Amino acid sequence: MKKLFLNVLAAVCALLALLFIVVPGPSIVFLLAGLVCLSLNYPWARDYLKKTQVGFKAICVQLDKRLR
Repeated sequence: MKKLFLNVLAAVCALLALLFIVVPGPSIVFLLAGLVCLSLNYPWARDYLKKTQVGFKAICVQLDKRLR
């Protein structure tokens, strides 16, 4: 039951992210939330989440250097 709930929650987050790509909104937040929900059950989602975390960290470091 927990796995089904997390999968449905991930699907809802993904649909909201797609909606917010068209309409202004926090699409990245919902994509990450869906990925986190999926990573609790699937190892391939953990790999994507790790790559995403590394990418966001690199982007944040670059922005921090530019803004100083």
